[in-house]
Amino acid sequence: MKIVVLSGGRSTERNVSISSGYRITNTLREKGHQATYIDLFLGYDLPAGANVDSVFEDANTSKDLVISDAILTDADVNALREDGSTQLFGPNVLEICRACDIVFLALHGGDGENGKVQAVLDLNNIKYTGSGVIASGNCMNKAYSKKLMLQDQIPTAAYVEIKREDGVKDHQLPFDYPVVVKPTSGGSSVGTHIVHDAAELEASLVDVFRFDVSAMVEEFIEGREFSLGVVNGYTYPAIEIKVNDGWYDFEHKFQDGYTEFITPPTDLEPGVHDKMKQMALATMDSLGLQNYGRIDFLVNGQDVWVIEGNNLPGMTPHSLLPQEAENDGVSYGDLVEDIIEGKLKLYAEGLNN
Repeated sequence: MKIVVLSGGRSTERNVSISSGYRITNTLREKGHQATYIDLFLGYDLPAGANVDSVFEDANTSKDLVISDAILTDADVNALREDGSTQLFGPNVLEICRACDIVFLALHGGDGENGKVQAVLDLNNIKYTGSGVIASGNCMNKAYSKKLMLQDQIPTAAYVEIKREDGVKDHQLPFDYPVVVKPTSGGSSVGTHIVHDAAELEASLVDVFRFDVSAMVEEFIEGREFSLGVVNGYTYPAIEIKVNDGWYDFEHKFQDGYTEFITPPTDLEPGVHDKMKQMALATMDSLGLQNYGRIDFLVNGQDVWVIEGNNLPGMTPHSLLPQEAENDGVSYGDLVEDIIEGKLKLYAEGLNN
C-alpha cells in the first residue's frame, strides 16, 4: 500500500509526534509498504512537474528521534518554517495525501488530535487511521471528556474548569488540596502540575495559560497508575507505570531510566484487571473512539478511576501501547498493520466516524 505517515505539526508535542512518525514509517517500509514520512507543518518540497508517486518511492529511513525535554512554543515551531507561513498544512501535504491509500496519523496534541486535521482529510475524501472529527474533539478537550464519562457513570475524578479570562487568583475549589492542574486540551503532561495550596494553584494556572485558554483542576486521587490500549475492540493487557522519583511528567515519559513499566500488571486485587478492560471499552464507547486508543487509570484496591482517553496514542520507543502489544505477542510492525487494516475495514463497512 501507499501510506503517508503524517507527523510533526504545530503542537507542543511536536517532537513526540516526529518520533512516532519515524518509527511507524520505518516499520511499514520493512513490511513492504510504500510509506513516506510527511511533516504536516513543514510539508514536502515537491519539484515542479514531479510525479507525486515519486514521493512513495523514496526509501530513505530515519533513525529513532531522541525526544528532548524542551517544550516547544508557537514561536519555536513557527521559526522552523522558512516561508514564514503559520498555516497548519505545509506545502504539498494534501496533494501527497490524496495520492495514498491511507494516512497514518502519527500526530499528538493540539491540532493533530483535536479533530481539525481529521476534518480536512474528510473534506478531501482521504482515508486516515484513528477516530473521526467529533470523537477526536471530545477526547482532546478534557472538560468534554469528563462530562461524557460522568454522564455514562464511568468513575473519574471530580473537576472544575478555570478559564483564562477568570484570572489566576482567588479560586475557591469544591474539593481539598492536593489537586492536579493541567491544560484542558493538551497531552504528554505538558503544563501539568500537582498543587498543594492556593499559592501553587496560582503559579500553575499562570503556566497552564501559556499553552491553553482554560485549565482543568481535578481532585487528586492516590493510587497506582495504569494504561490500557484498545485496538479494533481488543483490549491489551494493562501496563503499570512506576516512576522512580516524582511523577509521570513529560520528562519521565520520554527519557530513559526514569520509569519502570510492568505488563501484564501484578499484585492487583481479584477482578481489577478485568474491570479495567471493561472500563476501557466503555470509555472508548462513551467518547466515540474507534479503531484504536488508550485509556489511563488510577487504581486503589478494588477502586478504579479513568484519568482520560487518548485518541492517538504515542508510538515512540518509550510509548505504552507498543509495549503492551509486544507483551501480548504482537510485534510493533504487526500492531501498526492491525491499526491500518482495522480502519480500512471500518471504511469498507461505512462505519468510519
